[in-house]
Amino acid sequence: QVQLRENGGGSVQAGGSLRLSCAASGFTYHTRCMGWFREAPGKEREGVVLRDHDGRTTYADFVKGRFTISGDNERNTLYLQMNSLKPDDTGMYFCAAADGGTWCDYGRLLARPAMDYQGKGVPVTVSS
Repeated sequence: QVQLRENGGGSVQAGGSLRLSCAASGFTYHTRCMGWFREAPGKEREGVVLRDHDGRTTYADFVKGRFTISGDNERNTLYLQMNSLKPDDTGMYFCAAADGGTWCDYGRLLARPAMDYQGKGVPVTVSS
């Protein structure tokens, strides 16, 4: 059974940093397309970043240079390092996984629905 459990959300001031983690179970995370999505109050869910089974990444323009996705194969865990946070980054952040690993590009980042599984999400609040 595929499960994704996020951790690391919180409140920071603008310019601060947070690191989110996503512990995967029921499958080996690095064999699939994995990613992070977010949903701000009153806004549609948007894709933040994807990472494919070869480690190639696709970032949304609004986080390029500020956010970094990475993984720990031993812990079967995905991470999202978020630096230079802005108030517009406020929202619920969800870890997500696909059934496969080959389709994992910008088109998937924009697709709705984009992925097959997701966690419950963690809140991120950035104050000005």
